[in-house]
Amino acid sequence: MIRILLAEDEEAMRTYLARALENAGYDVVAVDRGTHALPLLQEQHFDLLLSDIVMPEMDGIELAQHCAEVSPKTKVMFITGFAAVTLKASREAPEAKVLSKPFHLRDLVLEVERIFGQQQLALI
Repeated sequence: MIRILLAEDEEAMRTYLARALENAGYDVVAVDRGTHALPLLQEQHFDLLLSDIVMPEMDGIELAQHCAEVSPKTKVMFITGFAAVTLKASREAPEAKVLSKPFHLRDLVLEVERIFGQQQLALI
């Protein structure tokens, strides 16, 4: 089963995304900030880091840079509601996919499936 570490500081969004990904068949661990995600990346295996970019203490880009050091096989996808931040993410983490808010949950699941080369459609 694909394991996803979700770092999202907004509680409602974190719960919403985690539930959608779990319903699509993924194992999700959700945290509210990058500083809580980093120790998990060091201690456990995750296939995907799904991170908001704008968070307190450590933003998603910094978290992704740490992830590349401690867990280089973990893929990265960013979610953000800020267009300018999307451009920064594309420059500083070009291998990461960026999904801009608002998005439909089906779009999120389809992007995760694309990352892992899965052909089946997950219906939410």
